[in-house]
Amino acid sequence: MARPSIVLGILLSALSAACQSFENTAIVRTVELGGSLVHVTTTYAAKALEPDTSVYTIALGDAEIEKTSWLDVKIKGQQQALEITHSIAVGSDIHLFDVALPKPLAVNSTVNLVLETVQTHATWPWPETAAQKDDQALKYRTDLFVISPYATHVQRTKIKAQSPRILSYTTPEDLSAFTDAETVTKAGATLTYGHYNNVPPSANEVFLAKTQKSLLIHYNHDYPLLEISKLKRSAEVSHWGANLNIQDEMVLHNAGPALKGHFSRLEHQSQTFYKRAAPHVIPGLTLHLPAGISNTYFYDLIGNVSTSRLRVAPSTQKSQRNLFSVLEMRPRYPLLGGWNYSFTLGWDAPLADSVSFDRATNKYLLEVPIMTLIPDAVVDEAELQVILPEGATDVEFFVPFPAVSNTLSTHTTYLDTVGRPALTLNYRDLTDKHAQSIFVSYKVPLTAHLRKPCVVAAAFLSLFAFALVARRIDLTIEKKVKKT
Repeated sequence: MARPSIVLGILLSALSAACQSFENTAIVRTVELGGSLVHVTTTYAAKALEPDTSVYTIALGDAEIEKTSWLDVKIKGQQQALEITHSIAVGSDIHLFDVALPKPLAVNSTVNLVLETVQTHATWPWPETAAQKDDQALKYRTDLFVISPYATHVQRTKIKAQSPRILSYTTPEDLSAFTDAETVTKAGATLTYGHYNNVPPSANEVFLAKTQKSLLIHYNHDYPLLEISKLKRSAEVSHWGANLNIQDEMVLHNAGPALKGHFSRLEHQSQTFYKRAAPHVIPGLTLHLPAGISNTYFYDLIGNVSTSRLRVAPSTQKSQRNLFSVLEMRPRYPLLGGWNYSFTLGWDAPLADSVSFDRATNKYLLEVPIMTLIPDAVVDEAELQVILPEGATDVEFFVPFPAVSNTLSTHTTYLDTVGRPALTLNYRDLTDKHAQSIFVSYKVPLTAHLRKPCVVAAAFLSLFAFALVARRIDLTIEKKVKKT
């Protein structure tokens, strides 16, 4: 029992030291309620209390960490994200993150830090079932106070829904120590909790047990809850064909309220005609695909799906990525709550749009998007496989954020001899923030370039040689005697 006590004492000492380096003059949190995704922006106005302070500590609760899929910290007004280190966890409910500031701060110097997080699977439909004509309502739970290891002068939380139809919300009580005004106000689609004044350091178990309160928001949502249960993307590079083939195998899931009763095709057609589709129905998707693509295909388990429309943009250079092709994709049937739809989408793209060659190192640099952006959708499980040309060596890859796992294997297809290097990356809970690209560098020796035509030539020569020999072999039992 002595060893855990010593470790806990060290952690508490470190946390106590951190409490004395800063104070928060203000904390403002904005929660933008959505469907599958909830965007949270928290601004910390911090003042240094010690000289040469270069690390600011942010605290998040364990429940918030579990549903957070994206997290970054920036100085307000700047685009460059700061380095974050997951330092210590006190108990089981608090996680601390150390943010490295660009330069040390003098005493009484201030800095405004912006924490952006994207939460997945943070909302759920309520009621859990809905008829085809019914509206869709969701629930969202969060904490009242933004916890911090530092004392806070003023704190406020804004919760914004996309519709002013907020059905119910929590009104916290017993907050006379922090405010004399109303604890919550509603204006249109926005709920405001606070201002709350003189909040003590809250990243401790005592504050969480005695002071922290839970908020529950019940609101109408007019858009479907999109989830990609599984995404498998394959990107195959062909130098001989100057082509990059990308194929996505998706399982689309509607996470809205389950359908109550039977589906009526007549009711669906009527809603579509009058443009009053139910908010929990997914009639189709609009996807932005790369410019200059060709040979696009879209099929499901039954076969080719022709109910789609593609507008292809001309091919552009890497420095001009503002153009994209638009695919209006309509599944074979509308997706209601709880329904799934499996399909495959693929296309060919010019290799020059994605690969560059460095003559100094004799290396190719390949850029592959991790996923196709689907607004307000979460990808539960994703697998990205990059298949390089046969004979590629010195394979290196660079990712914008860590993968759950990565492997380098060999992929063998037709006319291959030694197989192709295949890089496989696995991810979980991808959001719109994760719609970025990975970069893969590799070398292809001249012998590897010539291997395939040599193999094809050898195969044809072998076939011709076999045919030449076969024609000269006589397998008859009796020879025919010519009549004179």
